[in-house]
Amino acid sequence: MSNISDPEHPLTLSQLAVVQLPHITVKDDPSAPMSSVLVEITPTIPHCSMATLIGLCIRVRLERALPQRFRIDIKVRPGTHQSENQVNKQLNDKERVAAAVENEALLGVLNGMLSTCT
Repeated sequence: MSNISDPEHPLTLSQLAVVQLPHITVKDDPSAPMSSVLVEITPTIPHCSMATLIGLCIRVRLERALPQRFRIDIKVRPGTHQSENQVNKQLNDKERVAAAVENEALLGVLNGMLSTCT
């Protein structure tokens, strides 16, 4: 995730401190039926219009990389975005996420952001 490109800057999400290791929680118990990952993102500004796109990109990256037993939650860190609840709802609504990744134009943007991932 640290190598994902920001859609507006020539920097990665890690370089911009949008994604930080202390704000990622992984619960992986192989004996349990489900594991989970929670990533809390910190937008660069409180009214960042790209927060949903960035969160969606992180979700797509994790879905491609992790086994299906992982439940993935992407959230805006509390108090860091003026539309925090709305962004969180969009990022964790399965139907909205599925529709977004079926949109060819949006998928092209996501793949461009992910092109720097190794």
